[in-house]
Amino acid sequence: MRRFKTRITDLLNIDHPIVLAPMGGISGGTLAASVSRAGGLGLVGASYGERAWMESELAKLGAPGAPWGIGLVMFTVAERMDLLDLALSHAPDVIALSFGDPAPFLPRIHAAGAKAIVQVHELDQARAAADLGADALIVQGAEAGGHSRQRSTFPLLPAVRDLVGEDMPLIAAGGIGDGRGVAAALALGADAAMLGTRFVACDESLASGRHKQRLVAAGAAETVRTRAFDIVRGIAWPEPYSGRAIANGFSRRWAEREGELAGAPANVRAHYAEALAADDLDFRAMWAGEVLDIVRDIRPARRIVEELVADALDTISGFERLLAPQSHDARQRESAA
Repeated sequence: MRRFKTRITDLLNIDHPIVLAPMGGISGGTLAASVSRAGGLGLVGASYGERAWMESELAKLGAPGAPWGIGLVMFTVAERMDLLDLALSHAPDVIALSFGDPAPFLPRIHAAGAKAIVQVHELDQARAAADLGADALIVQGAEAGGHSRQRSTFPLLPAVRDLVGEDMPLIAAGGIGDGRGVAAALALGADAAMLGTRFVACDESLASGRHKQRLVAAGAAETVRTRAFDIVRGIAWPEPYSGRAIANGFSRRWAEREGELAGAPANVRAHYAEALAADDLDFRAMWAGEVLDIVRDIRPARRIVEELVADALDTISGFERLLAPQSHDARQRESAA
């Protein structure tokens, strides 16, 4: 198979410019290892830093034999930096940081010999992370599943590229679900693509079978942006952020009543916790992005990586058909020049 060579494949020593989004409760050790062994970068989604979960999933990772990493949500881990120490104790090649101030994290990550990649959603965040010494940036748009701000990926991506210059490796995230999206991201200045929703629907993801089937049956029009799922779980997300999920009975009841939900009686949270434990899809959050329309089956992670790369290469090669044949006169003028 032909291969891409980008700033990200060079920086991280990976074969393909494909990155697994570190989705909490979804991107466990088995999935991350599968993506890494397929030539991409697998990231374990440690998210909010539940220590027991981290230890369990990192044990499942084993020895991937290829670069891998861990994703951390900064605004929660900043209050428990021992969780960063736990992550670094497993010698990851990469720590992916999102949602918060990277300043306290970068020196410790670099001192441990790992690369630090920082997710950004606005130009000011990109400039700040670059100035602090991030090794790469994840440029995430609002098309993504889970949490984001308001900017769309493809207008934001070239603006970040212009801002930070050609040397900073960029990873595009949000609205990418197949090889066409990967090719589009590369054309707009990215060096790799990060995918989440596509990898929820794979054999190795930690989503339940019912969850995966619901995802592949849903369409983008069924998603909703809301803070309701965070409020009921008691997670104090910073104000600019909300999450995109598949709408269900819980979101339909509370999405427009978030203020009321914040003061709801304890039994509402208890009911949600019970629904989560029971995998009740009418109550629990199912984070998913706008790529739902093109995610239509459940496959092994390796096959997804291979098809993403093959289809991206085919898409880029196919652009040549858009070029009109050069006329004889034009060829002569070009030769004379």
